[in-house]
Amino acid sequence: MIALRTALLGLAAITLATGAAAKTEPRTGLSLAQATETQAPAEAGLPAGWLQQAWAKYKQRFVRSGRVIDDVNKISHSEGQGYGMLIAVKAGDRAGFDEIWTWTKKELYIDASGLAAWQWKEKASPNVTDRNNASDGDVLIAWALIEAGAKWQKAEYVDDARAIVAALGRLNTAQTPAGLALIPGRVGFQAEDHPDGMVLNLSYWVFPAFDRLKGLGPETDWAEIQATGLRLIRDSRFSPMRLPADWIAVGSAPPAPAKSFPARFSYNAIRIPLYLAWAKVPQPDLLRPFAGLWNEKLNLGPFEVDLATGGALDTFGGTGFRAVIATAKCALDKQKLDPSLRTVEMGAYYPTTLHILSLIALQERYPECL
Repeated sequence: MIALRTALLGLAAITLATGAAAKTEPRTGLSLAQATETQAPAEAGLPAGWLQQAWAKYKQRFVRSGRVIDDVNKISHSEGQGYGMLIAVKAGDRAGFDEIWTWTKKELYIDASGLAAWQWKEKASPNVTDRNNASDGDVLIAWALIEAGAKWQKAEYVDDARAIVAALGRLNTAQTPAGLALIPGRVGFQAEDHPDGMVLNLSYWVFPAFDRLKGLGPETDWAEIQATGLRLIRDSRFSPMRLPADWIAVGSAPPAPAKSFPARFSYNAIRIPLYLAWAKVPQPDLLRPFAGLWNEKLNLGPFEVDLATGGALDTFGGTGFRAVIATAKCALDKQKLDPSLRTVEMGAYYPTTLHILSLIALQERYPECL
């Protein structure tokens, strides 16, 4: 996933002037009611305290002084910070949440745009090696802040989220032939940057976050952005497997795999079924193509797919990817969670994160599958 994102941002590299840390005007008139009450995941079907235990192990393995470490790519990024903040608030760990948010705000929110730099490397100087943002990272961070504001009744979190949501609306949305869309980053994804038009990433549509964003950023039509994402997923059914590409071009209708990237269903798009299921999107046909990616009886898959041929490529490495497909199967057919997925094993950062998020989604939305 990160390798592909790095490739795109490298293709579209634009040197941005070093800016002072973003500052926002004090905001008044905050209503925490806008950030509707969040509920801790129920314990039905899983061992009591499983999330707190998994989160404690996750912090020990992947978090250093508030920095979430992608151990495979040897970097930290806004996406990882957002995931860490979201799991922390779901686990009820306010100290852990504050530590991650403090680091994120200090190290990544350094641009006057009000959006997070997406990539940070420990041994680089400066540590931020790409000041462009990744919109999914900002969405995840804003969502986590809204959840934290509601859970712990802290207006400052919601104020911080409001500033991020406003910046996303200004700089990371654009009209496309399919409707109002979420742009992957504020630089390098527009139609003039690519031979086949604007490039989008459907896994950046974090659908379960959008209801929160709608209430906090009414100046942007988040309902239309959500509808555009669903429309694009339906229209991006490539190869006999009918799966979306990690990166699509929307220069004209219908969308097509972006020419700047391999035409693959891979480590980006694997998140799409998780977000669809977690949001309980009432369009089961969108989930169905993903359900066939893992045969639990044969323990076959899930696998990357070459969309030019429809052929299977490498198997996704890590239990968490199977948990994502299991979540989709539950959402579709109320299929019970396979026993092998009920315990989170600490593997690499990305599949471990997706495993925890999948179990949270199941507890919140589909406890009958546990």
